[in-house]
Amino acid sequence: MPVRKLYRAADRLYRRGLLAAGMRAFRRQPPGTLPSRRLLRALRKGWGNEVWSASEELLIGLMREAWKTPGPVLECGSGLSTLLLGAIGMRAGWEVWTLEHDAFWAEHVRQTLRRFGITNVHLLHAPLRDYGAFHWYDVPPERLPARFSLVLCDGPPGNTPGGRYGLLPVLGHRLSPSVVILLDDAGRPDERAIADRWTAELGGTMTIEGVQKPYARIEGPG
Repeated sequence: MPVRKLYRAADRLYRRGLLAAGMRAFRRQPPGTLPSRRLLRALRKGWGNEVWSASEELLIGLMREAWKTPGPVLECGSGLSTLLLGAIGMRAGWEVWTLEHDAFWAEHVRQTLRRFGITNVHLLHAPLRDYGAFHWYDVPPERLPARFSLVLCDGPPGNTPGGRYGLLPVLGHRLSPSVVILLDDAGRPDERAIADRWTAELGGTMTIEGVQKPYARIEGPG
């Protein structure tokens, strides 16, 4: 076997072990506890998609909200955050619905969820669809719960026509009045404009959180 292939295989095994150890440590923590930066860095490295993964700041903010929310939770895009939300939800008693447009990636995340025995995540392969003014996930609303109390919006990709705006026109009626939405990449002009628009349409409030990679926290009026 060529040296490069051996290196890649060894790296995959290393990351797999690192993720497994990190998830064990995370799930042993008392309910409501946030992971240390060291543990979070190990989880992100073990996941192995660090360039595209949610930032440490966003993951900490997400877990803080997740321990407070009554659920259920909606996630737009999948990854390490899916595992962490699922693990928290199993202890807190709520479920996660995750929309993913990439079929190959969706199956990869499903396999990882199964490996860790996380059974409360409904990961839906939802290809992107043209809604006219924007593209967004093609998901029948009737397959989703009546009300989401927390939303993580880290998809679809930023170069999608209309960006991530479609959440409100497609699923706004499925959001609780006091919903909390976390929108990644709020340092980019397009995402910031979407955050401003959502805040106005919800009649809610918005704060920009994070320093290295800002994200928007939008809360409904209640």
